[in-house]
Amino acid sequence: MSELNKLAAGEWYQFKAAEVAAQKARAAKLCQEFNQIDATNSDAQTAKIQEILGSYGRNLSVQADFNCDNGRNIHVGDNFLNNYNLTILDIAPVHIGDNVMIGPNVDIYTVNHPLTASGRRANLAQGHPVTIGHDVWIGGRAVITPGVTIGNNVVIAAGAVVTHDMPDNTLVAGVPAKVIRQLE
Repeated sequence: MSELNKLAAGEWYQFKAAEVAAQKARAAKLCQEFNQIDATNSDAQTAKIQEILGSYGRNLSVQADFNCDNGRNIHVGDNFLNNYNLTILDIAPVHIGDNVMIGPNVDIYTVNHPLTASGRRANLAQGHPVTIGHDVWIGGRAVITPGVTIGNNVVIAAGAVVTHDMPDNTLVAGVPAKVIRQLE
């Protein structure tokens, strides 16, 4: 089984394998090109981000700097907006619903590494998809960890570290993040 097949199956794979590294290098090059586009040239920015993403809806607004591991694994719905410095490590799929706003300096991770030193020395990693529902607002410097599902109409406070699934209609905050209260 190839390392890309292991990755796709959710198994441990070697992240330094040539085919995995080539995927990351392609994404890094495209992100570099996106990040170098003049901030006043929104048409060029939109065209480049559309080249990077796996799929996207209407009214896409992505600010630089934007960085990802693959790009093709990122799927965003209508009315997607992110502020500066979004990083999405999309080794596994990331699905983002409609009407999602992401604040500055947010990180979304789908990749994890072994807890054992021998596993890390073997350059192993494992991907876990992330799903973000509709009408979500993620505050600045929040972190979404591998395998998390965020429901619809969720507000994630600035600086929160989301380590487990969050239900619909909630305000979430803290490290690790927890539900603070229900939203209408």
